[in-house]
Amino acid sequence: MNTQPELHTQPAWPVRSAYLAAPGFEDVLEQELARKGAGELCWHGRLALSARPPVASLWAIDIWDTPQLHAVPSIKGAARIMRGLQRNWAGYAPVLHRRSALITDALPPVRPRPVSFPATPPDAHLGGWTLLAPDQLLLSPTKSSPFINGEVAFVENRTDPPSRAYLKLWEALFRLGRWPVAGETCIDLGACPGGWTWVAASQGAHVTAIDRAPLDESVAALPNVTCRYESAFGLDPAACAPVDWLFSDIIAYPTRLLALAQRWIASGRAARIVMTIKFQGETDHDTADAFAAIPGGRVLHLWHNKHELTFFWERCGA
Repeated sequence: MNTQPELHTQPAWPVRSAYLAAPGFEDVLEQELARKGAGELCWHGRLALSARPPVASLWAIDIWDTPQLHAVPSIKGAARIMRGLQRNWAGYAPVLHRRSALITDALPPVRPRPVSFPATPPDAHLGGWTLLAPDQLLLSPTKSSPFINGEVAFVENRTDPPSRAYLKLWEALFRLGRWPVAGETCIDLGACPGGWTWVAASQGAHVTAIDRAPLDESVAALPNVTCRYESAFGLDPAACAPVDWLFSDIIAYPTRLLALAQRWIASGRAARIVMTIKFQGETDHDTADAFAAIPGGRVLHLWHNKHELTFFWERCGA
């Protein structure tokens, strides 16, 4: 459990990597980093500092992989160091808010607007920085997320989707840089109440929604939505026509979901998969790692995920 106090001074060892947890997921990230050999951690708010090289973390929403520690006697001095390295920087300020804000004001502005989906992710280079103490600047010119502190905000649709689960799929497709379009086909497993079906159908794709429970009437009535009232786990992929996208936001044990994903991949019937891995109680890190080890796949903790991860998979050449 993360019981470390917030860090206000330079660590006793060089910082070689740093991992940012989503709010409330510090303990889960700490468990994962311990399993993966990240060594002793010092916590600075939600940022875990390690003396060891970066490891492949699924639960970090941002990984700083080239950290540097600088003595900075002044606000202008901190901004001068960063401006000398590159233009774009994102600050993380769990403490020293006023001083951090003044440094931000002295840097070139980085003020992203909420994303209007569909859209592709930013391609501008973005570094991360934080003040460990008034005169101690930790920065990393490179990091894993192109977003400020891993946060993705959308211009939300508060009228059409039947639930807020649509934001998870928006973020997943935004991170992919592609989404279902007219002429493509999709299967949405465990579709009720229909948030993910609505996302794909609203972009013009045809969606077959699989669930024993009925979808929201407004989604089920869409002309490019077909509802099939059956079990997502009972559906035989080999008996299905090939589809461009397979979606799943099913509540299921991770091991059962892993077997489902493997069955669909082996069938060759889906070109791409986006699937939520949901955890109940303790985090099943072994199964999360098994998902990440699937060739052609990757696993991320999205900003809009809760105690869950998102699995992406694309067939070679799709």
